[in-house]
Amino acid sequence: MSEYRVLIDADDAKGLVYRVSSIFYNNDLNILSNSEYVDKDNNKFFMRSVVDGNIDCVELEKSLKEALPSNSIVKIISPKKKNIIIMATKELHALGDILIRHEAGELEANILAVVSNYDKLESLVTKFDIPYVTISHEGLDRSEHESKIIECINGFENVDYIVLAKYMRILTPRFVETYKDKIINIHHSFLPAFIGANPYKQAYDRGVKIIGATAHFVNNNLDEGPIIAQEVIHVNHAYSWKDMQRSGKDVEKVVLSRALKLALEDRIFVYANKTVIF
Repeated sequence: MSEYRVLIDADDAKGLVYRVSSIFYNNDLNILSNSEYVDKDNNKFFMRSVVDGNIDCVELEKSLKEALPSNSIVKIISPKKKNIIIMATKELHALGDILIRHEAGELEANILAVVSNYDKLESLVTKFDIPYVTISHEGLDRSEHESKIIECINGFENVDYIVLAKYMRILTPRFVETYKDKIINIHHSFLPAFIGANPYKQAYDRGVKIIGATAHFVNNNLDEGPIIAQEVIHVNHAYSWKDMQRSGKDVEKVVLSRALKLALEDRIFVYANKTVIF
């Protein structure tokens, strides 16, 4: 007996839950959990089921696609650890939180390496017996630097996600397209507010009463990719922008780890530059 995650992205139609459940039943599969959502405005249907039984993935996928509207996307995934690359620059809070959670067995992931344009974080990462690769940007234009990073990443097999743990360099369209829907970033602001540099100073100047962080997939629009997770905390007039920054770092690391966990557990559907999370 094996456990599988079945993900369905389809145009909405009457009776889809019944059709899918009937196929599970006819294949002698037990439904361990099930979630579905209909976006009526876009006529979209999403479903995530966890089933167990003796599964022929090819036949099950074929049966589901025959029962669903044309152009439906069906994924049948055997739960196992996914392979991730972490990219960082100099800040250690987001990276450190992921490393600790990984060490504690909280993430369904194999961290293949940490890649950085500085060697500042190497001593931290090597404490966890994880490879650390420094690819300096000094003396290179952005394209040359990214080519070296792409070469490094492609040296690892089956990379599922690239996690930007405060990687403070803007990625080119070429890099984003190479790893489409695979790059997760943490932004130190409650997007879409305060995009760009030093959002805590922007927030302080605006006199905000809440600050937050946003984890999102990266696309070619700066800080405007599909949002995965967000969180806020309250601040007041007594906070300097540096106080806000210190408090914000706590939010950033929690939100990034939460978003990564959702991705690793196949709980995210991306469409229309937004997400459905189960």
